[in-house]
Amino acid sequence: MHANDDQVQQLLDKINFKSVEINENQIDLIQKISEYGAPALNMLFEILHERQGKAEIGPIDGLIYETLRCSSDSHIQHLLDKYFTMGIVPLKSEKNIDYDELQQLLAKKDFLQANIVTQAKLCELAEINPKDRQWLYFTDIPTLPATDLQTIDNLWRIYSFNRFGFSIQKQIWTSVKHDWTHLLIKIKWIVNNNLCRYPQEFIWDMTAPKGHLPLFNQLRGTQALTSLLSHKACG
Repeated sequence: MHANDDQVQQLLDKINFKSVEINENQIDLIQKISEYGAPALNMLFEILHERQGKAEIGPIDGLIYETLRCSSDSHIQHLLDKYFTMGIVPLKSEKNIDYDELQQLLAKKDFLQANIVTQAKLCELAEINPKDRQWLYFTDIPTLPATDLQTIDNLWRIYSFNRFGFSIQKQIWTSVKHDWTHLLIKIKWIVNNNLCRYPQEFIWDMTAPKGHLPLFNQLRGTQALTSLLSHKACG
């Protein structure tokens, strides 16, 4: 064993891999582990690889994946390219829709483009011809496959460390007792009593409040969003 392996393992033992919430303590722990260098990074990779094999990928894995991606260790980059070419989230679809572009954008934290692709994929999922319209009516949503909505939601949740996603918005909506005005203020779609203008008045990075992204038809009223957040895929 390397001299620091015991210390690294002690830090790993403090991480709650079953938790869906990412707190500052978990962020600090993974950062400290990464600072031990190559042996510690390899341990993080092995954990990530094992958890993906067991279909246990969650927001904590998004944090580990980003930590590994940002490392300068060439061996780790080789392993990521070899084993996680398509990212870490399984891209399940009942309609054979390709979500790879969305995964790549979210992994890079390109939230604006990811939001655009998300809307396009939802329309594709609803079999809407983009020449007709590029948004969903509330009547389009109940028939959307839960598998696909869960894939989209998982992508947003995992790569944002559980900050963004439809299920996150559902949690907040429930916490404010389905009060739409309260929700939109809380997630900052309304600021100073005004609906934010797209795209310049929205926040396209991790400083955005929880639930801020992805956007969904908010300028066309709340019917479609109500239907979406009521879908069984959103929990």
